Amino acid sequence: MMMGKYLKHLLAACALIALSACGGKEEPAPGAVILSYASPYPPTHPFSRADQEWMKAVTAKSGGKLVIKPFWSGSLISSDQSMVEIRHGVADIGLITPIYARGGAHALRGQAGFYGDIKDLPDQVAIYKCLEAAFPVFGKELEGLHVLAVQGGNFPGVLTRHKPIETLEDLRGLRLRAQTEALGMLRDLGADPVNMPMGEVYSALAKGVIDGVVAPADTITSLHFGEVAPYFTALHFDRGAYPARAMSDKAWQRLTPELRQVMVETQPIWEAALARQILVAEERGLEKGADLGMRMIMALPPADQERFRSLYAENARRIADELAHFDVDGHPILTHAQDLIAARARGETPACFGPENPQQAEVSP
Repeated sequence: MMMGKYLKHLLAACALIALSACGGKEEPAPGAVILSYASPYPPTHPFSRADQEWMKAVTAKSGGKLVIKPFWSGSLISSDQSMVEIRHGVADIGLITPIYARGGAHALRGQAGFYGDIKDLPDQVAIYKCLEAAFPVFGKELEGLHVLAVQGGNFPGVLTRHKPIETLEDLRGLRLRAQTEALGMLRDLGADPVNMPMGEVYSALAKGVIDGVVAPADTITSLHFGEVAPYFTALHFDRGAYPARAMSDKAWQRLTPELRQVMVETQPIWEAALARQILVAEERGLEKGADLGMRMIMALPPADQERFRSLYAENARRIADELAHFDVDGHPILTHAQDLIAARARGETPACFGPENPQQAEVSP
C-alpha cells in the first residue's frame, strides 16, 4: 500500500518535471489534471502515433484541463502483465494486451479466435463491443479497469528467416511465434508454435530462437522484422478485436464528471486513429518489403487457403471447449460472433452496432 502511494506520487512528480522541461511545448494550465500513459512501444510505432492523436484530442476537448504524459518503450509497463500493472497504478492509463495475459483474461483471449470470415477492421471492433455487451464475463475479466479504446488489426501473414511459405506443408517443423488463438491450428499443420510478446520477437528472430512470426505486413517496418526475416506470405489469419487501452478504475474515480465525459467523447477518436494508423502501416510495410528485396508471396493456392479456413473454424470450436476449464461457456460467445459476421456478410447492420463504434468512424488516411 505504501509503495503504491509512493509510486503514484513519484510518477506525478516525474510528469510535472518532464512537462516543464520540454522546450517549445506549452506548460499545462494551472490546476490541470496530469495523467500518466504507458506503452511498451516506442513513440514512432503506429499504435503510439494513434495514442498521440488521442492525447492531443483530450487536451483540446478539455480546454487544457486534462493533460496526458506518455512513458514509451516499456519504461513503465510490460506487454504480458500490463492489465495487472494498470490496475495497480503503475500508470494511470496504458496499452493493455489481454491476448498475452497469462491468467485472468481467458474469455478475452479466447474470443479473439472466434472471428472466422471477418472482413475488415471496423467490423472487428464493432463485433467485439457486441460480445462485451452480451457476455458479462468480459466485464468480470476487466474488473478494476475502465476501457478507453478497443483495437482491431490487419490480418496476419507469416514472416520467415530461412525459407518462403508457398504451401501449408512448408509450415511443418517451423518454430513460429503466433498469437494464442492460432497456436492450435499451427500445431495441426505440423508447426511448433510459441507465444511471446511482440517486443521480444525481433531478438528471437535475429538469434534464431524462432524460425518466423505470424504477424501482419506492417511489422516489416514498424517492428523492423524485414531486417531479420526476408520472406513474407500473406496467409490470411482471421483475427478479432480486444480492449487495448485502459485506465485504472481508481484513476477514473478521481476525475470530475466533466473530465470523464471528455474520455467518453474521445474514445471514437482514439479508435478511428488506431484504425487509420494500422491501415497506413500495412501499406508502408508492403512498400518497405519491396524496397528490402523481400520475397512477398501474396496468396497461397486456393485449396490451401480453404483448408486453412476450415482449420480456423475447427480451432475456434476447440478454444470454446477449452474455456470450460476456466468456468467460461465459450460456445455461446463463438455462436454470437459468427452470427454477427454472417449478418455483415449479408449486408446487414446488427442492432448492437451503435453509433459510438468505429463502424461509422472515419478511418481513411
